[in-house]
Amino acid sequence: MQALISDPDTPAGVRLGQVPEPVPQASEVVIEVEWFTLLARNLDHAATLPAGSIPGFDAVGVVRRAAEDGTGPAPGTRVATLTTANAWAQLRAVPTHELAIVPERVDPGQAATLLVPGASALRAVRRLGALTGRRLLVTGAGGAVGHFAVQLGRLAGAHVIAAVRNSGSRDRLTALGAEEVVTGLDQVSAPVHGVIDSVGGPLLAQAFELLAEGGLIQQVGASSGQPTTFAPYQMVGRRRAIEGFWAGDRFGTDLAYLLDLLADGTLLPLDSEHATWGDIDALAQQLRAADAPRRMAVAVRPAHAS
Repeated sequence: MQALISDPDTPAGVRLGQVPEPVPQASEVVIEVEWFTLLARNLDHAATLPAGSIPGFDAVGVVRRAAEDGTGPAPGTRVATLTTANAWAQLRAVPTHELAIVPERVDPGQAATLLVPGASALRAVRRLGALTGRRLLVTGAGGAVGHFAVQLGRLAGAHVIAAVRNSGSRDRLTALGAEEVVTGLDQVSAPVHGVIDSVGGPLLAQAFELLAEGGLIQQVGASSGQPTTFAPYQMVGRRRAIEGFWAGDRFGTDLAYLLDLLADGTLLPLDSEHATWGDIDALAQQLRAADAPRRMAVAVRPAHAS
């Protein structure tokens, strides 16, 4: 079968090559991949893997071979999958507890762009505990995780404050459920119970200062690329915390929940561009451009066409 495999000597960090088909465990299905998603940082990560590795976390496809132990869906079922590797290929073996059936009303390309940021946002929101009537700050709200964190925070009953670099996305974030949209944390007028931070850097220290007693920050990313420096004693004398985000595993149930929200219109999908994997070097150049799309949905040529 064909797959994108790690190759640090290529411009993209990966190349299209031939690899053996996966041999599933008894509790795994084999899916024929239709879509996966791609970001510039995914390619940067892929280039650090051992040559010949198949990268990728999320993929949507159709079950070709059911699990031998009888768990999971039957052949022909479209599923969304999320694991730590082997997504950028025509075929993928996936444990049945790491997949969910894609509802018929959900576009498979949109399903693919939901999986990583949606599951991350959902689990980060849950780590903050009860949010009904409480104030939730989402930094980097214009990004993919922020897109879903704003919506899931609203569904959890929070008063959501979306922090972005400029006000151009104000209308979109308001439509997603943000009660306030700010372009600087000095515009946040009262303490917050929780923060979902994907920016890091100096902004993380500012967000920490906004936490109420007992408040918690889930740091899910560091898009600023800058270190965070705290003032002397800034972290002393109040019961508040920063927790590094860990996504975990066994995503199947959470993916099913998110896909159902997408199907009934409760959760709005990400805007994304579509591409095919044929010219991966050109695609990588596009993703690394200054005006690159946040997340690319990549179509895979069927395995029977190889």
